[in-house]
Amino acid sequence: MCPSGRTLATATTANTASGTGFRSAFEVLDTDRDGKISREDLRAFYAGFSSSGADESKIISMMKAADSNDDGFVEYDEFERVLGCTTNRLRGGGGGVMEEAFKVMDKDGDGWLSHQDLKSYMEIAGFPTGDEEIKAMIALGGGNENQGVSYHGWLKILAVD
Repeated sequence: MCPSGRTLATATTANTASGTGFRSAFEVLDTDRDGKISREDLRAFYAGFSSSGADESKIISMMKAADSNDDGFVEYDEFERVLGCTTNRLRGGGGGVMEEAFKVMDKDGDGWLSHQDLKSYMEIAGFPTGDEEIKAMIALGGGNENQGVSYHGWLKILAVD
């Protein structure tokens, strides 16, 4: 049961009914799979992509922005609310939490997730993926094998955009 009093199954049912595509993004950040995102989850996510570890100030900022009931966790409904606002701002340039996650994954900082970036991301998220599947993801995001996929393409892969 989540701290909100809902079970994970209820949250999933609500997500399906509302038609949003944020569940996959939430599950990537919920590294311990307990149905809520904690500071430890964000640290684990960042640690998988950065040799210097997590930036604690960014983690604190993300938690403050999303944890509307101040219980120390981001439940799915809070996450969905933040991303709903974020996706509405995307065309204006601000991407919030998802943009930060993309930057962490983009190891060389060129604005593209390469084949290897995506493969590492999937492994850390607990979804080991073959090369052909990564190629299909890149194509789904509108990218190509040489460059990879852009931020907006990554959102398409996650079904956030």
